[in-house]
Amino acid sequence: MKKLRRYMVVHEDPDVSWDKIEENWGKLANVENATWVRTCFNREKGVRYCIWLAPNDDELKTIFSELQISWVSVLEVEETCPDLWGKKWEEHLAAEAKADTLGF
Repeated sequence: MKKLRRYMVVHEDPDVSWDKIEENWGKLANVENATWVRTCFNREKGVRYCIWLAPNDDELKTIFSELQISWVSVLEVEETCPDLWGKKWEEHLAAEAKADTLGF
């Protein structure tokens, strides 16, 4: 199985209707070459921060281009949280390095 990496995709579309965004979410939930994990958003400003698992950033850019969804940036990211700081963080990184998917 190909290792998936975690990406944050930033979308800024203040002029796109919320109905269109929800329609796009329905399409994105069903793509096969990547996995949409979650989105944080500010509806008022039209900004969304989406976490994806994908083999590479080009795969995500292709998906968005084919669905005519604009993006500002696609950036490979790592994640931490307070529960993982210190020794547990080292254990987490070692386990993640052996996993088929990074971070999930």
